[in-house]
Amino acid sequence: MTRLQQILFELESPYYGHPYFVSGNAVFNAVARRVGAATRGALHVSHGVFLPGEYGEYPAGASQDGYAGKLGLSLPDVESYEDLFVFRDAAQRWLLDSRPRDAHNVHPLQTHGGRVAFDDSCWFGRPAEMRDHRRSVSWFLHCYLHAGRDGVVPVAEDVLEGIRVGGARNYGFGEVSVVETQLVDLDALDYAGVRGADGLQLELVTPYVLASEAPNADSQSVPWWWGVPSGGLRRRETRLVSGDESYSVETVDHGQVVEYVGDDVVRTAKNGVTRVGTHSKFGFGEFRLRPSGADRVPERAAAASDGGGV
Repeated sequence: MTRLQQILFELESPYYGHPYFVSGNAVFNAVARRVGAATRGALHVSHGVFLPGEYGEYPAGASQDGYAGKLGLSLPDVESYEDLFVFRDAAQRWLLDSRPRDAHNVHPLQTHGGRVAFDDSCWFGRPAEMRDHRRSVSWFLHCYLHAGRDGVVPVAEDVLEGIRVGGARNYGFGEVSVVETQLVDLDALDYAGVRGADGLQLELVTPYVLASEAPNADSQSVPWWWGVPSGGLRRRETRLVSGDESYSVETVDHGQVVEYVGDDVVRTAKNGVTRVGTHSKFGFGEFRLRPSGADRVPERAAAASDGGGV
């Protein structure tokens, strides 16, 4: 049995760090200071994904449907494989169409003594006839923990409460508070959405490591079960920080989609959640399977039907 502990944090102070996500390495180091050696050695941490506390509805494929209120303020129930990715979708399909989607895909910026940080909330104007002319939206962070043995998760909420991630932590940046945690049994989920599909695509949720300068990190090739397009894959160099050391890491960049050409769908889906490859313990190598015929971004499909291309 593989159990995940999903965690929803709220940002309590400005965040100074990576603009796309909070790396699993950063979350791991923050938690590792508060747990014993045995837990520290067994713990695996995903990247943290930012999301706004906004009104939404359950996206297509989720086990629930319809209006969900302020979905970003709590963790939705997880009954199917697709439910795991409601908040871990860069397109934020759960947001209502009436919400300012483009604004919610970027963080407002603050400047602190030359440091450019991301605000922990954003403000939106309202018509003058409204009683309050502005409304605020808080930012949240979604991640999950799992371990290779029993007795590690769930990590107690008081251990997670008030951890700090990102840079300039000694100045109070990057503090988060626990909103909610939730245990999920991967083996108990419904995988019918991918099991019955005629064809599948694989979407990289976090970067996949090809080579790393970190100690004991093996180089690896692109998996054989990825149908790599003729133009190849976009790559990116990033860095992994361990104490006072910083190591160069070459990755296949996240957000890319390839055809899945493997033959064990359910096992692959589970492996994508627990991640594959070097540094998977620190959030790298997470991916999702989708039916090939499903619209990933409806606006692109509409543009293609109008002759605008994709």
